[in-house]
Amino acid sequence: MTQSSQLTALPVGYRLAEYTIVRQLSVGGFSVVYLALDDADRKYAIKEYLPRNLAERDEEGMVTVPHELDRDAFNLGLKCFFEEGRILAEISHSNVVHVSNFFRANQTVYMVMEYADGRSLGRELEVSGGRIEERRLRKWFAALLSGLREVHLHRLLHLDIKPANIYLRRGGHPLLLDFGAARQTLSRRDKHFASMYTPGFAAPEQYEKDQPLGPWTDIYAIGACLYVCMGGHTPQIAEQRREADKLVPASKLFRHYYSRELLELTDQCLNLAPDERPPSVMAIQKRLLDADYSEPEPMPESALAAKRLVGWIKGLAGGRSS
Repeated sequence: MTQSSQLTALPVGYRLAEYTIVRQLSVGGFSVVYLALDDADRKYAIKEYLPRNLAERDEEGMVTVPHELDRDAFNLGLKCFFEEGRILAEISHSNVVHVSNFFRANQTVYMVMEYADGRSLGRELEVSGGRIEERRLRKWFAALLSGLREVHLHRLLHLDIKPANIYLRRGGHPLLLDFGAARQTLSRRDKHFASMYTPGFAAPEQYEKDQPLGPWTDIYAIGACLYVCMGGHTPQIAEQRREADKLVPASKLFRHYYSRELLELTDQCLNLAPDERPPSVMAIQKRLLDADYSEPEPMPESALAAKRLVGWIKGLAGGRSS
């Protein structure tokens, strides 16, 4: 079974229930996501359960499990994927991707989600030059945490929060998507599923099969996202931090750009010990919504001069290229 056969996507124009496949949006080790249209030409994102280590697609479009020894693992994944879709379909929140339908076809399961125009937080970070101003960070993450709180109330964890999975609709309204709870469950239960967390954003307890996961695990990822948005650098991998913690605290690294309150909150979220992180998503949200926060530390004159020089050089380079 080659990797190319494992990852064969449904073709453009393929009819899937009442939807027509327009193109493939993304592919991962667990699923394929398509852009599709319904009969009224409304856009949707459809996620197909297709674990590349276990399954492949035959010439008729059916998802098959070539090795019978992999059948139990495939079925476990199918069950987790379906259950995650069922829970998400029950959640109606403007900051959580809405699942409008989920169904069985082609011997696998499909999750139909809203398709929103906009771009990921990761892309926004690139456009913003690697740093996003505090006012926008507070606004976006406070809204996002409102959605995450609703997810936690439904006894579901995200477990893969990162800039690529935070989507900004046109106008800057944030949306939490591409949940990783089912993938994490599988990687813990079955050796066929490699760990599917994202280094730098995954909490230390995600690396240990016997450590409990909870809202505190998503809180670590929120801290990692804030850290990235402050300077564009992914935090040191949590597993490595346990051996030798070389992560420079946000309160030290970004003190000339952000308030002391936001920096301390970020560092607290990134604490290696779960019980040292903020006690809840609501507690973080409350601190983000607090409008009474301090100004960043002023830059030394030497740093300001260097910053002006860099800006001047960039301006010259831009003028020459135009």
